Amino acid sequence: MRIFLSGPSGVGKSTIIQAVLARHTDIRLSISYTTRTPRPGEQDGREYFFISRASFEERVSSKSFLEWANVHDHLYGTSLDWVASMESQGYHILFDIDVQGVKQAQAQHSPGAYIMLLPPDLATLERRLKGRGTEDSHSLATRLENARQEMRSWKLYDYLVVNDRLETAIADVESIISAERLRRQAVEGRLSWLSEIG
Repeated sequence: MRIFLSGPSGVGKSTIIQAVLARHTDIRLSISYTTRTPRPGEQDGREYFFISRASFEERVSSKSFLEWANVHDHLYGTSLDWVASMESQGYHILFDIDVQGVKQAQAQHSPGAYIMLLPPDLATLERRLKGRGTEDSHSLATRLENARQEMRSWKLYDYLVVNDRLETAIADVESIISAERLRRQAVEGRLSWLSEIG
């Protein structure tokens, strides 16, 4: 099962992802390939797979990525082979993904649950971003405009989860995952004995 989770900056996506991963050992966070250099403390294969631009572009040409993007002049992409390898080991994959990545995954007809995480309203999102103390007025305005642009794509998603209360939002995402597990059980015919009763 693939779980695609999007949401604007400041909505609490990273916190929810960490909570879900801590509670579900059969879910792995997707690890992207990137052309940027490792930051202090980062390890190849843990935060990212670090490769050259030439190698990345070869993978793009051979359609080896489920999705990829150019972000601040660095390339990032999700390897189809890596996803298949994790799935063959019985893991479900959680994607921390933006709207453009979702569009690419859907264009490839990637099965999965597509979830958009939303703030209760824009005023709350602005308050949360200000509360982080990391944004100047220009950066804050840019992030809010980017959030508006991203949230305009809400119709691409199967589920909308409002992060008003953190524990409720985590529970909502977990409920979606549980429902998708049950749906896949039927779709993939894992209850083979049902065919015996006609």
